[in-house]
Amino acid sequence: MSQTSNNNSNTCFTPLKDWSCISVIGADAVDFLQNQLTNSVKSIANAPAASIALPHQQNRFAGYCSAKGRLMASFWIMRQDTSVSAEITESQPAFYLFISKDLAPTLAKRLSMFVLRSKVKVLDLSESVDMFGFATESNAPSEDFKKMTSMPGVITAELPAVSINQVQTKRYLLAAPKNQALGDSHDGALQAWNWLEIQSAIPRITQATFEQFVPQMINMESLKGIDFQKGCYPGQEVVARSQYRGTIKRRLQVAHLNHQADRQTEILPGSEIFHSDDPSQPCGMVVLAAPHPLVADRMDVQVECKLEALQSGSVHLGSATGPALSFSALPYPLIEI
Repeated sequence: MSQTSNNNSNTCFTPLKDWSCISVIGADAVDFLQNQLTNSVKSIANAPAASIALPHQQNRFAGYCSAKGRLMASFWIMRQDTSVSAEITESQPAFYLFISKDLAPTLAKRLSMFVLRSKVKVLDLSESVDMFGFATESNAPSEDFKKMTSMPGVITAELPAVSINQVQTKRYLLAAPKNQALGDSHDGALQAWNWLEIQSAIPRITQATFEQFVPQMINMESLKGIDFQKGCYPGQEVVARSQYRGTIKRRLQVAHLNHQADRQTEILPGSEIFHSDDPSQPCGMVVLAAPHPLVADRMDVQVECKLEALQSGSVHLGSATGPALSFSALPYPLIEI
């Protein structure tokens, strides 16, 4: 067993209770989403229903902002057009947003407010689908994987692979009809999946970090989650101004800490971090956290942090005397702002 997989990696689908899916379907779905999200959807290729996932470059990372440019959600988008009806074979655009489950009802309701006369329907699928993760170090998915992901109603999106010790682990998100069997899970699978998400340095907004960040504070421009050429969307002026006026002084970082002191205390998104030289106010907050799958008492975290706090001194969880964070290099280059 490696750090990121197990002997059953070609057949193991991990239930993801923290994820959900929103569908946006209708003749006007492309133009509707183009006017709402931080990223463009016009060039997302349609994935035929009988196929497994398209390469991850076709699955767009994006966010939805408030009018003040603060992220209300981040998510992955894929497209799999659907038939208009059983009698009519003509298809209509269908997009699926893979999102943190605690924000799915909020975002679906928010998007629905702006449908107005557009020919589009927005649905929170939390009650009709189960979410799964699949991770493998194999270059070619197994026949079982292909069979399961081509089952009727299963929507699959490939995420960017995560490289650990020069080993690439491919990751897939799946939304399957409720109670659809997708193989057997195993102890530690969820822990390994969550840890890989931390190592990817790709942020997932949750209820705890709702409207806490301008997109660039968590590296979304460097992750190609913002299209600065596509035109208006909620918060667009604030996001553009932050980019071109160099006002971003915070960034997402990956770090780890020893959590041996109190294993019963979970490190939650939204937990504050403090610099050793300035105990009176936080210098950032936790975005996501997960225990290391193989190293006991080690917690790995994504944190949004003031850049100046990384230049000297030390950064701690909870208070200036709390557990110290050890920072790692990001797996992608940052665009300078």
